[in-house]
Amino acid sequence: MSEVAPKLREVFVEALDLDADVDVENLKYRDLEAWDSVGHMALVAAIEDEFDVEFDTDQVIDMSSFKVAVDMVTELQAKND
Repeated sequence: MSEVAPKLREVFVEALDLDADVDVENLKYRDLEAWDSVGHMALVAAIEDEFDVEFDTDQVIDMSSFKVAVDMVTELQAKND
């Protein structure tokens, strides 16, 4: 997995207030009660702050799993370099 994944895992745990033993890498939107629409927006904001990236509306909607989020952040960081 990319260099983004470990830090993104921390963001998921903190933003969604998850237990440390949750399998974040296989987490998908709405798998947990905490990752509902409100949790999703809090998660998106936390990711944007942590990685200094900005998602467009389509990306926010398409962020359906941890793996998708890793790919999106990696792609946005590459564009910003």
